[in-house]
Amino acid sequence: METNAKSDNSVMGDTAGSIPNDGTGVVTLDPWLGPFKHALKRRYSKAQDWIKKIQDNEGGLEKFSRGYEYYGFTVNDNGDITYREWAPNAMRAYLIGDFNGWNRDSHEMKKNDFGVFEITLPAQGGQPAIPHDSKIKISMVVPNDGQRAERIPVWIKRVTQDLSISPMYEGRFWNPPKGEKYIFKNQKPPKPKSARIYEAHVGISSPEPKVATYKEFTKNVLPRIKNLGYNTIQLMAVMEHAYYASFGYQINSFFAASSRYGLPDELKELIDTAHGMGITVLLDVVHSHASKNVLDGLNMFDNSDHLYFHEGARGRHELWDSRLFNYGSYEVLRFLLSNLRFWMEEYQFDGFRFDGVTSMLYLHHGIGTGFSGGYHEYFGDTVDEEGVVYLMLANEMLHTLYPNCITIAEDVSGMPALCVALSLGGIGFDYRLAMAVPDLYIKWLKEKQDIDWDMGALAFTLTNRRHGEKTIAYAESHDQALVGDKSILMWLVDAEIYSHMSTLTELTPVIDRGLSLHKMIRLITHGLGGEGYLNFEGNEFGHPEWLDFPREGNNNSFHYARRQFNLTDDHLLRFRFLNDFDAKMQWTEEKYGWLHSPQAYVSLKNESDKVIVFERAGLLWIFNFHPTGSFPDYRVGVEEEGTYKIVLNSDSQMFGGHGRVAEDTRFFTTPFGWNDRKNFLQVYLPSRTALVLANEKAM
Repeated sequence: METNAKSDNSVMGDTAGSIPNDGTGVVTLDPWLGPFKHALKRRYSKAQDWIKKIQDNEGGLEKFSRGYEYYGFTVNDNGDITYREWAPNAMRAYLIGDFNGWNRDSHEMKKNDFGVFEITLPAQGGQPAIPHDSKIKISMVVPNDGQRAERIPVWIKRVTQDLSISPMYEGRFWNPPKGEKYIFKNQKPPKPKSARIYEAHVGISSPEPKVATYKEFTKNVLPRIKNLGYNTIQLMAVMEHAYYASFGYQINSFFAASSRYGLPDELKELIDTAHGMGITVLLDVVHSHASKNVLDGLNMFDNSDHLYFHEGARGRHELWDSRLFNYGSYEVLRFLLSNLRFWMEEYQFDGFRFDGVTSMLYLHHGIGTGFSGGYHEYFGDTVDEEGVVYLMLANEMLHTLYPNCITIAEDVSGMPALCVALSLGGIGFDYRLAMAVPDLYIKWLKEKQDIDWDMGALAFTLTNRRHGEKTIAYAESHDQALVGDKSILMWLVDAEIYSHMSTLTELTPVIDRGLSLHKMIRLITHGLGGEGYLNFEGNEFGHPEWLDFPREGNNNSFHYARRQFNLTDDHLLRFRFLNDFDAKMQWTEEKYGWLHSPQAYVSLKNESDKVIVFERAGLLWIFNFHPTGSFPDYRVGVEEEGTYKIVLNSDSQMFGGHGRVAEDTRFFTTPFGWNDRKNFLQVYLPSRTALVLANEKAM
């Protein structure tokens, strides 16, 4: 099989021809993995065993991952409906619904030797026997004194909830007439060289206190994302989840797009419209756990504890209060791999951000475990090799079938080879999230005075990533926005966000500091922190307050479950300065491409001046984090001689700054070594200001 190994092989240059094919190729990238060759071989061997087994039994991963075309409801061209469900513990099963008046005995299903129940309903007068969008269930006789277990079909594509009646979901037979099915109009955009990701949640994407819709997102938010310069959207909370306040992390129906926001075809329209704008769309996929709901989830589906999940304690996550998949099960692998394939095919997503990867990689799920970075933590008895192998198979399948697919891992542990191809013994993701970066900012904003910020520690945290493995950097994501925490701007300005963000009020020292550091934190994260960048919606303009979904603890209020985009549209408010700076940052990256350029060369980390200087993508980046110190004629080393001009200035009045550096200033190099660079130039460097300079030859 072809994989996405090319980019990883290229890192190793001439050694690529001598890479072993036993899963230890990654040792060429990282010799420190040498003592763990046995574990690497074992993981790789298990993945290859699964690939061979699936090839022998099913004809390969491509066919194996088409489970959604066999299980659940399928409709033939003549209107016949076939329904299949894997429920080996059930003794008998019946299809019930609106179509048969909920008769529990009229439509009995046949069970085969593999525990799969099946029924075919012939078309009636050329029309399907089950009306489109009508309610439906499976009723099973289980070995518990012959009692009935009535469940929503596992592979169902639409479920709905009427909270005025019950919090329980109801399954629906989704089969729109041919003329009403959504037809995708736009080609998928090419895979972005630089992933600039806008993390978004459809339901909160309105200033109004309500659940926003797919259509509203398409009309109102997509143009904002495009204008800001982001080329990728990461959609959260799309897979149907029983509890809105879970932020989409308690999945009950894995093949259903959340009906809270509208119809399935309206989500397709959203994705298609984004593609037409040249925007890549990723799905936040939750394969790390599942809702423990029984009546409208996978839990105890056929009245057994072990159908899709591990039995007993291993099948339960004590902190998340949810069920854990058995990644060593043949049918569970079919279910999960087919789930990924379904979202790629049916909805035309371009890839996935895998949630909770740490929980999947380790038997302890990261609970009560602090990862020191010692390699022994990534191998041995605490590792869930079944989870590791599933992720290997998932990435192999996705990147083989969809060469432009993007996969991102949310892993806090720092697992080596997470973003290296399977052919080298890696797990196969394209990117990992730089989860230590936002933690550093929040810790410093809580605990340190600005003058005590450690430039060396900041530069180290932003550049401390594994060679040959790509990273998505971010200053704050949805995690930092949730209730219990505060956004970076709230940490910076606190209560003054309510009283002094109007341009008609004085620019207080608190607001001045907040605006300045908000811009600088984002810019240095963007430029130094990774090979991709992520922002959670609203944080680009310093969204006030946290994110809190309606729940019993807040009297089911939507007050904090919304994004106040209107704040940026009011030109009398200072939020627009942050919004405009964010857009300038994204579009400048689009021009110079630093995210897909080699890692930066940091030439200066001056602790007394609070200055950091680095070069990346031919640009010279200069940051002065000093709260009061401004430096005239500050000498800065640079490798490339020439004349430099400003391409980004955080102190520009356009972005709420003081305009202390003239935008048309030209900076001339002197051929004299400085900070291990061949040349230097001199700049006026005001306090709390960042400048990005480009050589005129490259402009």
